[in-house]
Amino acid sequence: MSTTITPDAAGAADTPATDAPARRLGRAARFVRPAAALLSGALLYLSFPPRPLWWLVLPAFALLGWTLYGRRLRAGFGLGYLAGLGFLLPLLVWTGEEVGPVPWLALAAIEALFVAAVGLGVAAVSRLPWWPVFAAGVWTLGEAARARVPFGGFPWGKIAFGQADGVFLPLAAVGGTPVLGFAVALCGFGLYAAVRPVLHHRATGTLPRGPLAAAALCVLAPVTGALAALPLVSDAPEDGTATVAAIQGNVPRLGLDFNAQRRQVLDNHAARTRELAAEVKAGTKPRPDFVLWPENSSDIDPYANPDAAAVITDAVDAVKAPTVVGAVIAPPTGKLRNTLIQWEPGEGPVATYDKRHVQPFGEYIPMRSVVRLFNSDVDRVARDFGPGSAVGVFDLAGTRVGLATCYEAAFDWAVRDTVTHGAQLITVPSNNATFGRSEMTYQQLAMSRVRAVEHSRAVVVPVTSGVSAVIRPDGEIVAQTKMFTPDYLVEEVPLRSTKTPATRLGTLPEALLAAVAAAGLGWAAVRSVRARRARP
Repeated sequence: MSTTITPDAAGAADTPATDAPARRLGRAARFVRPAAALLSGALLYLSFPPRPLWWLVLPAFALLGWTLYGRRLRAGFGLGYLAGLGFLLPLLVWTGEEVGPVPWLALAAIEALFVAAVGLGVAAVSRLPWWPVFAAGVWTLGEAARARVPFGGFPWGKIAFGQADGVFLPLAAVGGTPVLGFAVALCGFGLYAAVRPVLHHRATGTLPRGPLAAAALCVLAPVTGALAALPLVSDAPEDGTATVAAIQGNVPRLGLDFNAQRRQVLDNHAARTRELAAEVKAGTKPRPDFVLWPENSSDIDPYANPDAAAVITDAVDAVKAPTVVGAVIAPPTGKLRNTLIQWEPGEGPVATYDKRHVQPFGEYIPMRSVVRLFNSDVDRVARDFGPGSAVGVFDLAGTRVGLATCYEAAFDWAVRDTVTHGAQLITVPSNNATFGRSEMTYQQLAMSRVRAVEHSRAVVVPVTSGVSAVIRPDGEIVAQTKMFTPDYLVEEVPLRSTKTPATRLGTLPEALLAAVAAAGLGWAAVRSVRARRARP
């Protein structure tokens, strides 16, 4: 018996063999943009300290622009979320250093939602003329929201904080972290926008000159602006100089139980201070005008424990200089206070500053009963800290020193307030012992470098376990310690009173950039409505 295969049957028989590779290719193509979104986030992470790869932020934004360009809103949200995870999961891994992966994964998952919203917004504005400007504005708007909600916000990972070694850093003096971050995003999106006309030319032989010129301007404007802002970056001693000492006493053990041995942390810092006093007396170290101890350097309340007060007094009297001491104050009732105390030789405590922005889930526990279901470590914070209300500026031997305690350095307002209240120098006393040898301390140090340029002030960072550092107003680190090593730094630093445009303008640049984002989103919405109405 013979069988005749018709042309239709033959075509059907051939279809599986000829179309299978195409189908596989089509399925694989669906994963290209999600993979690119994850890669763009990973490049953002790699651009942050301790790696000196700040320039990776530009291909990161260019790749993110390609990923989101022309996408539908839902796709933009999903791709933005993947980019956020690629960025924030590795960046914030230190948050689970001692309490396990659940808090870290939860924090990264929640914070990535802000990047997802940015992805939606960038997709929405990507079809507009001059879209890189609006896309950079949307990124700035997303960072502004993330710095405020929930629980007072979490601005860790603002693009500006990865640019302490970058060419765009002078823009921090122009408009703070919002302008610096906007410029970086604009340049990165502009790079992708510049590639599009070139690819169009290769495909069609025609070159869209208008879009190419706009893209080139988006790339060149931030670079030109950074060069133009260089005169704002100065370390000239307008008000003379001060010799400052930063004490790093170290802790007896790493982790959450860094202060488990009663008074050991305090004794460590007192011992380093007495060593410095001995060197000053021997003439091998210059006499400091004032001394800065870290946050939590007194692990017991010196007001409630006479032995702690006596140890501090002995060290301060030995060094013969006003000293800022970090302590946890435990009043009989009410909430704890994370306090910096001005301790004068021969007088004792004369002034205090209570940390104004206490850390949620670290210094106080929101929704404690709910959080306990996911992590029993929540009850290690047995008594919540409460925030202070007054701006911290101490007069130390005639120098007005602004105080921003650890976590506060991430918040624009918490540092700016000290300068507008007359600070000639800024200190960021910190305790990073609970985060081990993670990248957290280097990320925080980069923040202080950006703050130095933003407000044109020297910044001194005393840390219990390191890295402690002295930073000049131009962002240069002139001295730093190693991690988990008892040490101290003594440096002469310039004092300044000039207010940069960023200091004077405050939140205005951020508000204007948010308005740019809102205008772009509104324009995109109007165009979308008109397009739907025009359909037959």
